[in-house]
Amino acid sequence: MKGKALKMKKWLSYIIPCAIIPAFVAAGMFIFKDKQYAWISLCIVILSCIPFFLHYEKKENDTKKIILIAVMIALSVIGRILFAPVPGFKPVTAMVVITAMYFGSEAGFMTGALSAVISNFFFGQGPWTPFQMFSWGILGLIAGMIADPLKRSKIVLTIYAVISGILYSLIMDIWTVLWADGYFNFSRYLAAVISATQFTVIYAVSNVVFLLLFSKPIGKILERMKVKYAF
Repeated sequence: MKGKALKMKKWLSYIIPCAIIPAFVAAGMFIFKDKQYAWISLCIVILSCIPFFLHYEKKENDTKKIILIAVMIALSVIGRILFAPVPGFKPVTAMVVITAMYFGSEAGFMTGALSAVISNFFFGQGPWTPFQMFSWGILGLIAGMIADPLKRSKIVLTIYAVISGILYSLIMDIWTVLWADGYFNFSRYLAAVISATQFTVIYAVSNVVFLLLFSKPIGKILERMKVKYAF
């Protein structure tokens, strides 16, 4: 019985970010026409936390884990604000990926989604917020799934950093097209992708720079904390 419950929790941990949250994002675009983006963002905040808290136990160790994840979210938000003068050059993805590498996919998705919505209180909330939440969240989810290779190899980490920059840009370009046309137009999407090439390159380069700079020192701290508190 316990094994079935664990399996169900694991399935929900992937169904929520990969199916239910995208459905909410789509609903915001097609049903509510962006008018209810604040409520959609709130729903995504709640949903993004559920996979993590499905595995939460009321132990002191788990409380400390939440504090560390909150610190990573704060670093992500502060980093995005500090680098605001440089378009596209942000440490958000790096902080999300590092969190996922050491705390798992669920924590990675939650860090990405919350980093987007919290930092947008500074940059401005809008219909783009749910897309940013999903984009950074899914990068964290994937990073958690391939955490071991990312930790072992700088080459793998660099490749994923580049892919993350491209994937983030591709997802956000979907929002650009839907916002402009109200429906998905592939030719406009292709044009948006091409016109955003410069920013995509900047995203990718910043991901590589920040991950290579911070993955090891921050990773060592998180690893020590995991050993000390038996996460």
